[in-house]
Amino acid sequence: MPTNRRIGIIDIGSNSIRLVIYEISSTLAYRVIGEFKQSARLSQRIGADNALSYENIQFIVRILLHFKQISRSYQVTEIRAAATAAIRNAVNSKQIIDTIQELSGLRVDLLSGEDEARIGFLGMINALDVEDGLLIDIGGGSTEVSLFRNRKLKRSVSFPFGAVNTTARFAADNQAMADLNGIRQMVQQAIANEPWIKEQPGLPLIGLGGTIRSLCKINQKKRKYPLALTHNYSMSTEDMDELMSWLPTLTAEKRKKVDGLSKDRYDIIVPGLAILHTLYEACGSSHYVISGAGLRDGLFFESYLSDQNTSYSLAERSARNMIGLHSCAPIEHLEQVAANVTQLFDALHSIHGLGNGYRSCLHTAALLYRIGVSINYYQFSKHSFYMIANSRLDGLSHRETLLCAAIASFKTRGKAQQTYLQYKEILLESDIDLIVKLGTLLQIAVAMDSSETQVFSSVKAKAIHNTELRLQVQKKNDPSLEYEEIAAFHKDFKKIWGMKLTIDDTDASFSMN
Repeated sequence: MPTNRRIGIIDIGSNSIRLVIYEISSTLAYRVIGEFKQSARLSQRIGADNALSYENIQFIVRILLHFKQISRSYQVTEIRAAATAAIRNAVNSKQIIDTIQELSGLRVDLLSGEDEARIGFLGMINALDVEDGLLIDIGGGSTEVSLFRNRKLKRSVSFPFGAVNTTARFAADNQAMADLNGIRQMVQQAIANEPWIKEQPGLPLIGLGGTIRSLCKINQKKRKYPLALTHNYSMSTEDMDELMSWLPTLTAEKRKKVDGLSKDRYDIIVPGLAILHTLYEACGSSHYVISGAGLRDGLFFESYLSDQNTSYSLAERSARNMIGLHSCAPIEHLEQVAANVTQLFDALHSIHGLGNGYRSCLHTAALLYRIGVSINYYQFSKHSFYMIANSRLDGLSHRETLLCAAIASFKTRGKAQQTYLQYKEILLESDIDLIVKLGTLLQIAVAMDSSETQVFSSVKAKAIHNTELRLQVQKKNDPSLEYEEIAAFHKDFKKIWGMKLTIDDTDASFSMN
């Protein structure tokens, strides 16, 4: 029996039915350890009488029983299951839920449109550092639109159309040419009844669901994007306009071959895109942002993470979650290094002039610089780079994630240049100097706790006339090792920052030559 809890979240959607298995520790560190999906197309299984037949209910039950078997093999102890639009909109929805529960033994929550919008927002807002926006969740049988301000949900509406049922209505007979005008008119008519949607121009459109994730992957493949992350990926108006002018012209067979588009979505991607594009134009949004977290994450957060510490920023919360999953160093040491490096950053602010976003990157890098030890202590820095760059660090953009990875693993300018060349689609050429400068500060911050015993009870950094960085310290134990390690970086610091480095403790004051 695993010592950590294992939780199953089942989403009975209109397009697919999914099981996600989370593992959560006693400290509330969590991760996904399994995900399983079966295409269901429930919106297409609804009959002319707007009911789901007993045979199709049994189809759902068979999938759920299979998911229960998988959950047992993972030693899952709790399952939360929820159903959305296809079942919600069926005239026999109560019968469907009752029969599913009777035959599968699973309690299923039938989410209202309002519930679906709220829970999707909860998943997104716990994963993206965005203050204001319009959240669009295009599912198989419904589309939720929500307005949020200051990270609080203000308005939401659920429209009874999604990628699957819109395909059935407007593209069932000719997969090559959907009735785009018909789709646009349907969406525009729905928006007309919710005028607040058009009263928020200039906000980012945050997209949830398989439609926008697929469009994101297509765009990344076309760009040869070097980072395999969709969460917090931005797309411009022009990016989506290009897809809107291209994808509908392809035959169904050609769409199956589009790089980045899964074969189980080739027939519904154009209607989904048309819904998204029409909403975007009506909203007057500034750009698209893809959220990799949505309904299933919201169900998990609501049920099992309501007690998590929300005093940390999203980036720090995400970094600490990563530390909780991968034991790498005493947390006291990592916190000391993070405190040291922010002291150095703040003391040098008049010289570097960098904003709080870079401070957050540096702080996150300090917390995670040893994370690669969980793979192998030897050459852990290269493992740290890989783990940081390829993990979903909530609250950081893709560029900030790469900066964090490069700073955490910094060794030489040459390595920083290699990183830039590998990721120049994302990084700026000026980021080479940034990585070198902030990476050097992190090296000094690590040196200030070389023994990992927090020998200094107090550390204060002060820039003197832009020619000297003075470290004022009070020691509680012998800091000989720390002084030796700091001295080893003095030459590099002077070359990179153009300043000498001095230490002032209670017993002596000296500089390093």
